[in-house]
Amino acid sequence: MTRTRYAPDRGLTTRMTLTMFLLGLVFVGFVALIIGIMAAAHVSAGAIIVIAILFGGGSAFISLFYSDKIALRAAGAVEVSPQQAPELHGVVDRLCALADMEKPRVAIAPTDLPNAFATGRNSKNSVLCVTEGLLRRLDQAELEGVLAHELSHVAHKDVQVMTYASLLAIVAGLLVRFAFYSELFGGGGRRDSNNQNAFPIILAIMVVSAVVYAISFLLIRLLSRYRELAADRSGALLTGQPSALKSALIKVSGDMSRIPSDDLRAAEPLNALAFAPALNLRDPRASLAKLFSTHPSLERRIEELDKIQQQLGQISPGPRAL
Repeated sequence: MTRTRYAPDRGLTTRMTLTMFLLGLVFVGFVALIIGIMAAAHVSAGAIIVIAILFGGGSAFISLFYSDKIALRAAGAVEVSPQQAPELHGVVDRLCALADMEKPRVAIAPTDLPNAFATGRNSKNSVLCVTEGLLRRLDQAELEGVLAHELSHVAHKDVQVMTYASLLAIVAGLLVRFAFYSELFGGGGRRDSNNQNAFPIILAIMVVSAVVYAISFLLIRLLSRYRELAADRSGALLTGQPSALKSALIKVSGDMSRIPSDDLRAAEPLNALAFAPALNLRDPRASLAKLFSTHPSLERRIEELDKIQQQLGQISPGPRAL
């Protein structure tokens, strides 16, 4: 983690390490099974695995190094200077000074959807974006809570963590696709002999890949949800006002239900980065979506913030070394 005054979270470190370890085991097991299946069919798997790793690594590289530009374009956001948004920059300046971290670039998205996100591979290449809808709805203390939450993601290098975690699933998916369409399964001059074994091999690979994807998906979502709880905790401890962050969460979640469905669907690609996911709470499928959400439920986040409020109530007021 970048050296800042954000409170270290041993729970985050432990769960991140365990999740990455489990993902690694799943990936190694998956590759071993693919090699075993293809070896049983007397097919060389080396080239296809190398190609999948190269393509997957390239995809992850682009996602990591250009995440700020990609996210800003997806949100239709524009970077603003201190002269263009003095109050917003003032809040960011105070939080960065309090956290002893480099100031990210600041952007505003012209949408009524109340939300914010921070992305970038490190603190030197990060951007903090808020929507016009968020700025209109929150007071200064609530805005500070939200921005402290988002800056915590930068301090903990969450974009890097999630990219590395997702890399395994990306490579696994590519490996299946390349294997499925490769000439190794009935291509070239060996078409007649390979066609006899193609279907059982493809079926076996597809079954294994489905299991691997499901496990990877659940592990990554688990890591993402805890990442959000850790950002809530770090942001609340930094500002010393968990009640303000709680108020912001309630406002944003409540107003989200009044946003048009088309706007919510348009914002879904940024859900993993957002302060609160864009969900249509009127949709009966929303309850099912929460099971696989990148964010904890509103109730869980409020419960954790209440615990922090109780902890801070037992500490004498005054500056805290975070």
